[in-house]
Amino acid sequence: MAEDTYTGSFYCVKCKDHREAQGEVVVNAKGTRIAKAKCPVCSTNLTRFLPKA
Repeated sequence: MAEDTYTGSFYCVKCKDHREAQGEVVVNAKGTRIAKAKCPVCSTNLTRFLPKA
């Protein structure tokens, strides 16, 4: 399966603001697509749940 990426807005809990970032998309055991990235300001892990394809 090809690597899928997501570029868009994530909410950083530490900065309490929306950040633009690019992250890789993974699928969990329930089939939910999740984009994971790092905050460009504070390097905190960012997570965004995506709709099913």
